[in-house]
Amino acid sequence: MSSFEGKTALVTGGSRGIGLGIAQSLVKRGARVVLTARKPEALAEAVESLGGSDVAVAVAGNAGDAEHRAAAVRTAVDTFGSLDMLVGNVGINPVYGPMMDLDLGAFRKILDTNVVASLDLVQQAWRAWMSEHGGSVLFVASVAGLRSSQNIGGYGVSKAAVINLTTQLAVEMGPKVRVNAVAPAVVKTRFAEALFEGREAEVASGYPAGRLGVPEDIGEAAAYLLGDGAGWVTGQTLVLDGGSGSRGR
Repeated sequence: MSSFEGKTALVTGGSRGIGLGIAQSLVKRGARVVLTARKPEALAEAVESLGGSDVAVAVAGNAGDAEHRAAAVRTAVDTFGSLDMLVGNVGINPVYGPMMDLDLGAFRKILDTNVVASLDLVQQAWRAWMSEHGGSVLFVASVAGLRSSQNIGGYGVSKAAVINLTTQLAVEMGPKVRVNAVAPAVVKTRFAEALFEGREAEVASGYPAGRLGVPEDIGEAAAYLLGDGAGWVTGQTLVLDGGSGSRGR
């Protein structure tokens, strides 16, 4: 198990769900973390659950706000003295339905938050710390970015862009910085409730692993990809789908 003693991670969307699961895995291995999310109350609870201000601090704000992103990067360096790991976990999907009915304004917002803001965050981390000291970046993509997905097509297109962004940045930022992604299927979080609520057993029956994912599953995979044990892994997207993709069509 990789040790992250003395290292600092910035985890966006870290107040609950997958983001908090990743933060927990990193703190368990000795990391300090900076969490971002919109709601200060939820962030305060997350910081407390991780062990308090000695190991975690929060920066509340909107992921689409460039000033908020800059403040998060600055907080990591100013508070803990480094920014060794960046986890881009923010993802929005404010619409549900077929692409032919997709409001283009909503689609632009999805792309701006899920893709453009992710790139800006990496650029800022690069300039503030990683260009000189190195580090590791992890994006949370989705299996929706690898194949068509009913009723969440706009979200899937944005995650496909994140997967391509991963490979592009891995080439451009190497060898100083490794860049990888995870692509989960349905994970039991509030964000994904519409995909399984009231029919969890039915949805889980399509997974050879026999269950849906939980945030801890993603956290453990993230810790591997961010750690020294994955030192020769970059530009990759690790699919975390309980084996569902192995069934084919």
